[in-house]
Amino acid sequence: MGAMNRKRFSKTGIDTGNGTAIGSSASMSGAGAPAGSLRAGVAKSNITTDAKGVVINDPLYAKALVLDDGRTKVAIIAMDTTAIGGRRITQGMLDDVGDDFLPKLRRRIQKELKIPGCNVLVNASHTHPPGRLLCDDASQVNRTFDAVSRALQNMTKVKVGWGRGYEDRITMNRTLMLKNGKSWTIRHTNPCPPDEEVAGVGPIDPEIGILRIDRMDGRPLAVVYNFAGHPLFGDPRGAITANFPGFASKVIEANLGHDAMALFLQGAGGDIMDVFFKDFNRPRDTKPLGIMLGLSTLKALKDIQTQDAKLSVISETIKLPRRTDIPERIKSLQQEQAELLECLRFTSLNFKAFLPLYIKYALSPDYPADYSYRYLQDKKIGADELAAMDFHNRQSIEKYLKNIYAMEKLARIQDKIATLKKHQALNKEAGEATIPAEVQGIKIGDCVLITSPAEVLVEVGLNVKKASPYKYTFMAAFSNGYMHYGPPAGAYSKGGYEVTECLLAPQWQKIYERKAGEIIRRL
Repeated sequence: MGAMNRKRFSKTGIDTGNGTAIGSSASMSGAGAPAGSLRAGVAKSNITTDAKGVVINDPLYAKALVLDDGRTKVAIIAMDTTAIGGRRITQGMLDDVGDDFLPKLRRRIQKELKIPGCNVLVNASHTHPPGRLLCDDASQVNRTFDAVSRALQNMTKVKVGWGRGYEDRITMNRTLMLKNGKSWTIRHTNPCPPDEEVAGVGPIDPEIGILRIDRMDGRPLAVVYNFAGHPLFGDPRGAITANFPGFASKVIEANLGHDAMALFLQGAGGDIMDVFFKDFNRPRDTKPLGIMLGLSTLKALKDIQTQDAKLSVISETIKLPRRTDIPERIKSLQQEQAELLECLRFTSLNFKAFLPLYIKYALSPDYPADYSYRYLQDKKIGADELAAMDFHNRQSIEKYLKNIYAMEKLARIQDKIATLKKHQALNKEAGEATIPAEVQGIKIGDCVLITSPAEVLVEVGLNVKKASPYKYTFMAAFSNGYMHYGPPAGAYSKGGYEVTECLLAPQWQKIYERKAGEIIRRL
């Protein structure tokens, strides 16, 4: 486990594997700008579905930034989609981008544009679909390639700068820490836990990682900004949208002018949600969140100084262990399920009887059955009929409330068991004890981008940043592939959603963090 899988190049210089070639590409860059003179170009292509009758709030793009320091060429592609190649591994749930998209795109870029496939970073913003989001498979490759090709044709001398912004108002961790030591994930597929069971919430990463690219005369050319979010339901009508990253990019581009392009790179947002995700009292509208993110990025951007910079790239494929504990976890959930079902016995009320009783006893806890004078009169004459009735009614109400909580837990257990069985089948179908994962590091001056194909959780992203010797280290998760969630090892025993919707064994974290750190130090 953790061994590196090195791809080989043919004599023609074309990657004969899946396009994830290994190592620095300086020797393969071909003719470029003079050493010490950084050049860059940007372009974008509309990749929104062409299907008739689909409601589109705002178009989806593949945005390309090409950088060339005379020795190394790099292409950074930001795509408004949920995952890069998640069709098979999600059993069609994330159907937009096929598993052959990335290798096809990289091979074509390498062959026709002479940018090594291992120097191409493709990041998914992770905007979620109301249905299919993107154009057909062939058009996805053609349009994304076209964006990179036009960016390469429009190269100009630039200077770059790097910095950090801050935004903590728009996101929160969706993992609730319970008083019993377990975790409960806020989702629309299950209820939230009772308030009295919640002890706290998990961490967020409020950092906005920023790469500023200016033309030599100081006019902005591009802004790459990296933020850990989770763009889920973004339009109140269920229309296609680039979600809050799309709105943030519009704010940035409108304020910068000069046809500058904003490219959003998703961060370690596996367990993050927007703060209004489960608000039933307001429409699903993430535009205000995007505006805040865009303005916070602009606020930090103005203080970033630009300079000349060198490029370096390392891309390696490691093998992460698949989990083997699923049968035991299913058995434990089934036992919990049986206990909850058993506790439903001896229920007197139905909902029709429960609701008026609950309201009466909540409105007037001391005198629920009648006015206070009735209770006072009973006390005066030594009667206890009302008090006895209240005693039994309160027991029945409490029992029914416990049944409701049991039902909510059962709903979550059913979802967990089905999800675990799905991942058990996927791992069994693979026939291998490990799953390949590309880890790519790109260094631009003193700024480092490090990738993962998993939906990395915040804790892991923060660990990688903290361990890096570079102050400006940014995690681009959801990049160059897809393999569901990447939770920290300590979360597996706590039962949250991300450790259920997961193919990886807990040991993946140590292997990944070690390799990410190694690549960062070698850049």
